[in-house]
Amino acid sequence: MLIATAACYPRGWWAVSFIAFVSFIAYVAYTMRTFTLHTSTESVRNAEQALSALSPLMKRKGRFLRIRPEKDGEPIQLPREVFDIFIAVLRQMADGNSVALVPLNATLTTQEAADILEVSRPHFIALLESGRIPYRKVGSHRRVLLTDVVAFLHSEEQAQKRKLDELTSEAQKHGLGY
Repeated sequence: MLIATAACYPRGWWAVSFIAFVSFIAYVAYTMRTFTLHTSTESVRNAEQALSALSPLMKRKGRFLRIRPEKDGEPIQLPREVFDIFIAVLRQMADGNSVALVPLNATLTTQEAADILEVSRPHFIALLESGRIPYRKVGSHRRVLLTDVVAFLHSEEQAQKRKLDELTSEAQKHGLGY
């Protein structure tokens, strides 16, 4: 388990979990596997406790953070980016959201990609067939790159923003109070 429960560990349990998390990220990047962390009432509480315990470290500046995994252990230098990812995961979990760790160059099934976009698999396949998202076939199965799914998501968000800006402009032009 990535985040251990406070009841099972003494004070400072989050430091051990943090080191486990760093190792976990290296493993995900190395193996190209996707891992999903589902939240529960207990994991939300644990994430909130970990955020509270780590809050002094969040204020530190610099490219690296020195962290001592055990009271008498040797400190390690942790890249700021890794720490920021850990904090982002904890914040999402504290908000009750499940989190998936996926390498950016990962290849996804159509179901995995549909889940990321929060659309049905048939709708996602229609997006592929229309050419809006590139894909390749492995036998009879379609595969997509996560980077292509993320690029599509960003382009859709930008298009929605432009449409909302246009609607707001039209409403203001006609004195509708926006």
